[in-house]
Amino acid sequence: MTQHIPGPAGRLEALVDNPEARCTTGKADPAAGGPRPLRAAIVLGHPHPLYGGTMHTKVLYQVAKTFCRLGCAVLRFNFRGVGTSEGTFGNGLGEIEDYWAAMEFMAARYPDLELWAGGVSFGAWVAATAGAGDDRVTRLVAIAPPVSMYDFSAVSRSPKAKFFVNGELDEVCPVQALREFYAHAEEPKDLVVIEGANHLFDGHVTEAAAAVEDLMGA
Repeated sequence: MTQHIPGPAGRLEALVDNPEARCTTGKADPAAGGPRPLRAAIVLGHPHPLYGGTMHTKVLYQVAKTFCRLGCAVLRFNFRGVGTSEGTFGNGLGEIEDYWAAMEFMAARYPDLELWAGGVSFGAWVAATAGAGDDRVTRLVAIAPPVSMYDFSAVSRSPKAKFFVNGELDEVCPVQALREFYAHAEEPKDLVVIEGANHLFDGHVTEAAAAVEDLMGA
């Protein structure tokens, strides 16, 4: 069920995928039949609002379910002006402010968990940029990041763990541009390229989600 969280331009429409029915922030022992502890809290940013991106974009939905399956509390939300989120498009800087507000919400709700930052396409830039500058964030997850269209320099310099997933045939973020960016990015880092996939992984969504699970499952 959707809810609304506070944002800098008004309320933001959001969904929390919470595996607490089978997970807990406590220290119960799964081997003894008890619930397993939550692993982390992650905020996911969606593709570009002016090109149809929402928190319901198919690949983002599948990635959210993957993180939930991995034992993470997951927040998806609509940037300002999308769905029932208040405000209007903020040319990127406003969306970074929205993302920070979403991280504040999750940090307050799960104060004892690691905080991860992730997103798809434009949302990958927003999330990785915001996460690189937030000391609470320990992992950056960038799916189809448009590295030739936006400034990812803060991400490249970040010493935080960085995970990238991209389509081989991505028409917005050509895989060669990402490989060049990746070659100069600080460690630790990891990259998976999905064969035959375009920018939003049409027909390859499950493969993209599986790649995220492989990267983040350890």
